[in-house]
Amino acid sequence: MNRIDLLIIAAYLAGITLFGLRFRKRQRTMRDYFLADRDIPWWAISLSIVAAETSTLTIISIPGLAYATNLTFLQIVMGYVVGRILISIVFLPQYFRGDLYTAYQLIERRFGSRLRTVTATLFLLTRAAAEGVRVYAVSIVVSIALGTGEVSSIAIITLLTLIYTFEGGLAAVIWTDVVQTFIYISGTLVGLVTILHLVPGGWNSVQTLATAAHKFQVFDLTLRPGWPYLDFTQPYTLWAGVIGGTFLTLATHGTDQLIVQRLLTARNQRQSALALVSSGVAILIQFALFLLVGVMLFAYYRLPASAFGKSDRIYPQFIVTRMPHGISGLLIAAILAAAMSNLSAALNSLSSSTMFDFYFRFRPVTDEKKRLRLSRLANVMWALVLFGLALLALHQVGRVIEVGLQIVSVAYGALLGVFLLGVLTKRANQNGATVGMVCGFATGLYLWRGSHVAFTWWVAIGTCVTFAVGYAASIILRDESRV
Repeated sequence: MNRIDLLIIAAYLAGITLFGLRFRKRQRTMRDYFLADRDIPWWAISLSIVAAETSTLTIISIPGLAYATNLTFLQIVMGYVVGRILISIVFLPQYFRGDLYTAYQLIERRFGSRLRTVTATLFLLTRAAAEGVRVYAVSIVVSIALGTGEVSSIAIITLLTLIYTFEGGLAAVIWTDVVQTFIYISGTLVGLVTILHLVPGGWNSVQTLATAAHKFQVFDLTLRPGWPYLDFTQPYTLWAGVIGGTFLTLATHGTDQLIVQRLLTARNQRQSALALVSSGVAILIQFALFLLVGVMLFAYYRLPASAFGKSDRIYPQFIVTRMPHGISGLLIAAILAAAMSNLSAALNSLSSSTMFDFYFRFRPVTDEKKRLRLSRLANVMWALVLFGLALLALHQVGRVIEVGLQIVSVAYGALLGVFLLGVLTKRANQNGATVGMVCGFATGLYLWRGSHVAFTWWVAIGTCVTFAVGYAASIILRDESRV
């Protein structure tokens, strides 16, 4: 990379940090800091949701996935859209009853404080572990582009993101998300056009080569010859994609503080639902773009994915070695935009859950200035934790997009099962739901470490186990703490 590329990257990093700092003066109360005073327009929330679930992991791994396989990952994204519609119907009415700051306050209102503690703890552990992998993905790009070590790369991005998240709260996170979404989508479109011009023969050549290699396959309708007909070992069939994607989104967008916190910043329930559903359409288009980049890279290189060592390195390596100067700098800045957007979302959500679900419950603090100071310190603490977890993930093998999804899928079945018990049933109680959650989490661990079931099924199976066991246990076990 030459000076032009480095200048573009430096200008982006400095510009987005300064832009985020513009919001620091607006943070006077906890409602300002963690909910942006509930005055964010739906379209900004929608773009922020898209940015929050798009990380460096997504931008570099999805093209690599398409390079190595095909477009069947889109089946999971179709489930993402279905899941959002269901959340708008099932969960949002519950979240807009009362003045909630975290998703787990809903659990306390329905079951009790003990289960709120359990669900919030599970969120903190799972989100931190998954985010550590995502932060690690930054080092793949930066180390290839700038030649810096992985540790230095992770430290720089973490520090710059922490600065504006620390000062500006959720308002800074959301509005920087909006800017960063435009940057990385624009960068992806520029990359798409550039690759197309570099492939000899242009689109006709891409179409011929990709069709011959079955790269354009979107739907996989494979069934087993006998009962239960569904092949639970295959991650990218239509059934695994739509069913698994729906359950995964119900968990990530309906029970995870990372997204729920954004939904709570809307002016009303209708705008929150509009933001959520529209983000699903945007995500479908976005993933199609990332996958198409991978197909075009296959047409350009015409080599097996194994030739690159790890498929996650294909796109970053192409940007640095093949892209014209200036464009390569723009694309690296776009990837960093996604990384910082996702990291800022994680820091703010982890901090809000830490403060509201734990600290303020057990050590009430009345002074608002002290609350804000402690909340900012929580951001610093989680930045250090994520930095450490990213270092542990340096030796992770396999495609990072799948590793990240596997980590969250282990626990999300248990979380979603408990939320559905609370929203859909009246008979379920705290003791029964706790038993169901333990069984659901144990099932997730078994599916991860002891079975060949594809990760796309884990949340659905864990949810069903949690719901069934929790409901049955509630009939048997009485909970005297709740009326």
